[in-house]
Amino acid sequence: MALAVGHSAASDTLTGGDPLGSMQWPDLKRQFFESNATTEFDARIKVTVPLFAEDAMNVPVSFDASALGRVEKIVVLVDRNPIRKVLEFIPGRAKPSLNFRFKLEQASPIRVAALTPDGVWHVGYAFIEASGGGCTVPGATRADGSWPQTLNKVASRVFDEKASRRDTRLRVQVSHPMDTGLVSGIPAFYIEELVLQDGDKAVLARLYPFEPISENPLFSFDFDQPPKGPMSLQGRDNNGNRINAKVGN
Repeated sequence: MALAVGHSAASDTLTGGDPLGSMQWPDLKRQFFESNATTEFDARIKVTVPLFAEDAMNVPVSFDASALGRVEKIVVLVDRNPIRKVLEFIPGRAKPSLNFRFKLEQASPIRVAALTPDGVWHVGYAFIEASGGGCTVPGATRADGSWPQTLNKVASRVFDEKASRRDTRLRVQVSHPMDTGLVSGIPAFYIEELVLQDGDKAVLARLYPFEPISENPLFSFDFDQPPKGPMSLQGRDNNGNRINAKVGN
């Protein structure tokens, strides 16, 4: 019994008390949070992923941190990806929830860390099994050379509850190769910022994608009430190309 307790204590020291037992978690904390930041694992953040990533270049993820109340910022991290930060999300007037797809290099925990006004980072998590390789192969439009014809074009659709006009979802897709820079001869080329605005140009949400986001990224934003239209999506990629489109019409 004493040996078992000692082993558990040693394991907690190596993993920082991570519920998934990942020895990468302490390093993630050092890399992406301030040294004096308070982090706590929180089951109120719902993270939904497939049990197995059938397509490692397009792994669907959804999260919802609404149970925390007000959330100022959300960061998504993947322990075992060569590029660990997937995105940053400032919900603003949107719900602190998001649906998207990303590239996964190997089986790994995924973390959704939500910052509340009291300065605490609440961390939700899940584990995804995968055969891997999603970060180190070219996407389809890069492989066939078609990406310049569609670069930064935007498609969108609004879904809502017709009876109450509540619980509105906006889905947007931006055509972009989202190159990680980990494929020989192909430098990193990815969307750096997306800003969603309402009809009065008020910012509804800000999103900062990183290289692991899937090619032709698709994002779904949720709202308690339909935003005032017409909405617009502004943004840029790391080569200075601009994104400017009306959405949700």
